[in-house]
Amino acid sequence: MSIVHSDGLRQFQQDNATPHALRIATKWLQEHSSYFRHFHWPPKSPEMNITEDIRDALLHALENRSPPPRTPVDLWTVLKNEWCELHPRCLKTLVESMPHCVAALLCVRGGPTQY
Repeated sequence: MSIVHSDGLRQFQQDNATPHALRIATKWLQEHSSYFRHFHWPPKSPEMNITEDIRDALLHALENRSPPPRTPVDLWTVLKNEWCELHPRCLKTLVESMPHCVAALLCVRGGPTQY
């Protein structure tokens, strides 16, 4: 955190999914809470972050590679290349989908949505 946020504005955000709410994760957050601000979200709150979709696109591209990357350096190189190959239209579509996602979330008052 101190390397990424050298400006002192350290904030940690997570969605309280079951793996994130395990005792060991909760304990770690409590032990390190003096190093960052932790946003408290409702458990299993709806996903409103397009980075999940981007990550899925990169993972899909990795799964289709032959041969797959064998070393961390190979993986890093492949991910950088796949990132550069993402079509701008894909990213634009994700950004443009956000008003619909927010509207759906508001309609269900923060509950599960169908998007």
